[in-house]
Amino acid sequence: MAFDFIQEQLTVRSQDGLYRKSTTVDGQQGRYLTVAGKTYLNFSSNDYLGLASAPALIEAWQKGAELFGVGSGGSYLVTGYNQAHAELTAQLKEWLGVEALVLFNSGYSANQAVIKLLLNKHDLLIQDKLNHASLMEAGALAECKMLRFRHNDTSHLASLLNKHKETEGNKLIISEGVFSMDGDTAPVQSLYRQAKDNNAWLMIDDAHGLGVSGQNGMGSVVEAGLKNSDLQIYMATFGKALGVGGAFVAGSQDLIEYLTNFSKPYIYTTGLPPAMAYTIAQAAKMAESEQWRRDKLHSLIKTFRQSAIEKGIQLGESATAIQPIITGDSQQTLNLAQKLKTAGFWTTAIRPPTVPVNSARLRITLTTNHEIEDVTMLIEAISRVIHEQ
Repeated sequence: MAFDFIQEQLTVRSQDGLYRKSTTVDGQQGRYLTVAGKTYLNFSSNDYLGLASAPALIEAWQKGAELFGVGSGGSYLVTGYNQAHAELTAQLKEWLGVEALVLFNSGYSANQAVIKLLLNKHDLLIQDKLNHASLMEAGALAECKMLRFRHNDTSHLASLLNKHKETEGNKLIISEGVFSMDGDTAPVQSLYRQAKDNNAWLMIDDAHGLGVSGQNGMGSVVEAGLKNSDLQIYMATFGKALGVGGAFVAGSQDLIEYLTNFSKPYIYTTGLPPAMAYTIAQAAKMAESEQWRRDKLHSLIKTFRQSAIEKGIQLGESATAIQPIITGDSQQTLNLAQKLKTAGFWTTAIRPPTVPVNSARLRITLTTNHEIEDVTMLIEAISRVIHEQ
């Protein structure tokens, strides 16, 4: 039978405890989450600053729709680049201290666009082994040679660069600012120095750092003591800490004009709705100026980690809002997540291939919407269900 591998692969995935399906969530993103009529404390959202349902952003979206309608009507190079997009771009450039930037509909699209456009068969791409799937897939499909260095291991990176120092083409190093599954951060300073010493470009995907890390939420690069403009490529998204959606790529004026003129994902995609761009601009203002959101989030992170240690719960090295509890076994992780749901906590089980084999985990995320008592209750519940195993 044609395409019989489809059913075969679905059966294998189910047998391995790796089968996935979408869950319908009712209502808004926030402290609580409602599924099938039951309400849970939500510890699985990337809405780190609690902006996704902020009244000011709901009002901005409504006003944006009144001003600009609900659709862009075309790609950015046809009729889809509205005044709202231009104002958002200018605002982001000033906030983040970058020379130029271009908007994309998602971080996945932005990452694919950069790699597919810039690298050819003579070039070398070197990525952190735990980079996001969008980066890894693009690298695998590109004509360039792709190598992976051990996670955050700059010595291994140095050895790869030295081994391939005679590469005749361009070299691009890519890492994430904050890693989405482990919550730890990249050694940005060391990556920057190695890129500079080896005549390579450095790209940081800061999807989980923008708004949360650095002075005024300027991101992981600023947190590391550099400027975003020190990098050749800085990418981040608006769908995590900023609470909306979409993404951007920042760099030199020449790079951004090259993307604008040659990137197919940019040229042939309908632009973000201008009302959405208008809302993102408001979210960026709030992320930049409302320091209390970061202060509260960091307090919650500290409480979570201290409470977990007191209960003997093993944590990773993360000091960010992403706090994984790695169990290893996929079915065991699913069982833990189900027991926590029964207790009223929504904590997602993350399994391969999203994470490496034998590293399944509960990916717990904290947001400004949480309160201290939420965190302490969660830790009590986790301790209880782990000891029931």
